[in-house]
Amino acid sequence: MVLTPEQEQIGKQNFSDAVGVSRRDFLAGVGAGAAGLGVAYFGYQELKGDPVRVAFIGTGDEGNILITQHPPKYMDIVAVADLRPSNRDRAFTGDGNEHRVGLIKKLGPEKASKIKVYDDHRKLLDAKDELGIEAVVIATPLVTHAPIALDCLDAGLHVLTEKLMARTVPDCKAMIRKARDNNRLLAVGHQRHYSVLYDNANSLVKNGLLGDIKYIRAQWHRNNSFPHSDSWQKGIPSADREALAKADLSSFGFDSLNQLINWRLYNSTGGGLMAELGSHQMDACSIFLGKVHPLAVQGYGGKNFYGIPGVGPKDKWDDDREIDDHVYVTLEFPGPHYEQNDRDICIVTYSSMSTNKFEPYGELVYGSRGTLFMKTEKEAMLWKEEGRGSLGGGPDQRLWVVSGSAEGGGPVMEAYETTSGSAKASSTGGELAENVSRGYTEEMEHFCYAIRNQGSDYWPGGEPLAPSKGGLRCNGVVAMADAIMALTSNLAMATRQRIEFKPEWFDPDSDAAPETDPEIVG
Repeated sequence: MVLTPEQEQIGKQNFSDAVGVSRRDFLAGVGAGAAGLGVAYFGYQELKGDPVRVAFIGTGDEGNILITQHPPKYMDIVAVADLRPSNRDRAFTGDGNEHRVGLIKKLGPEKASKIKVYDDHRKLLDAKDELGIEAVVIATPLVTHAPIALDCLDAGLHVLTEKLMARTVPDCKAMIRKARDNNRLLAVGHQRHYSVLYDNANSLVKNGLLGDIKYIRAQWHRNNSFPHSDSWQKGIPSADREALAKADLSSFGFDSLNQLINWRLYNSTGGGLMAELGSHQMDACSIFLGKVHPLAVQGYGGKNFYGIPGVGPKDKWDDDREIDDHVYVTLEFPGPHYEQNDRDICIVTYSSMSTNKFEPYGELVYGSRGTLFMKTEKEAMLWKEEGRGSLGGGPDQRLWVVSGSAEGGGPVMEAYETTSGSAKASSTGGELAENVSRGYTEEMEHFCYAIRNQGSDYWPGGEPLAPSKGGLRCNGVVAMADAIMALTSNLAMATRQRIEFKPEWFDPDSDAAPETDPEIVG
């Protein structure tokens, strides 16, 4: 969505004003919606007693982000494990990126020096009692999420694993069953569930301020067409080459050292653009739609740039990656009145390309009364729809929110003409910019709080405690639905067919899964 700076500023101010009116009573109790207010926003409290003793398994790019964002008041890191020596070193030193500073800078040299280091998660588990480990955070390549999580759950540890939950839906179900059988928490890192910005935006949706939502457009575009511009294609560090030259990596799911390092590029070890990028945004769209399960998906995916001789620089056409570099999918979701009328459908489109990044990544929510733009997880913008007899709408107009309407008594928007705006949006969500929390810290805080306070039964009645009652906002059952959307989208693109989702796929106790459905793969 291409907007002028003035239009973006108006949209941010509109969003902030709308949140301030629609959540006035709530915000009065918690303060403005800036970063670091997860305690107030997401139903947990400051941790009483000792922090939870946690081990990090996987200390690469995503693991380092989590290490940097981890909350020391809730979480005491006592050990780390990673197959790669370069990653183990980076866990302590960081890599010069402000989002990955490392344990020495995060905790101080003395505290960091006491953290134990392992080259295999199984060795770490052997020492769990000695170290008093209570929980693990798993940020390893996708193909290893399930086997490592199952090992940790069998060892009696609570698990927070990065997204995508697992490489297959049967693996997701095995993780849920294992967590339930061992009475342990299973959380998955779709961090938008713990973003104050998204929580404020969803409050506007739930209050009906956007009207009927019939279409959401999500995208994450990048441009890897320039030489050596692909962050997913990495060289092999000399320390890893020397240490792992003769290692048997097959027991961890890898055919080679290159596949271990560049796991995102291969179908057997990663899930492609839908798993790594699209799953986050499908999760965001489903949040706005009330976490209902989709009805059907179809789409196109192709290796349209990489591996084509003569197209682009040689490092592109001489690339052996297997995943698609362009994906475009369309999902059908039930609207709020679908059970009464099956034509009540909301369409969600998702695209991810590797040759153009003109537009920023994010989600555009199109409602009958307003439009919401979530930009790069840092900003939210809101505009009113123009209607007959109204005072107007669109990206050039400011709005105000009134508390009731003739239609139903909920908050509604009115607009007025304006020129370019200079007012700065308040921190209720309009202009959080560089300081906005993406939710990593809050998800780890709540994970630790739940370990300490949820009680001796983490699966009351055989189900995870509902988020409305203080349970994890992205437990294994919720995250499996996101995995099903991403993995079924991959199947739809690979088989070039429209696939209808089946309810039993979303049931952890059913063995049914899209990958094994004879109507799809038979």
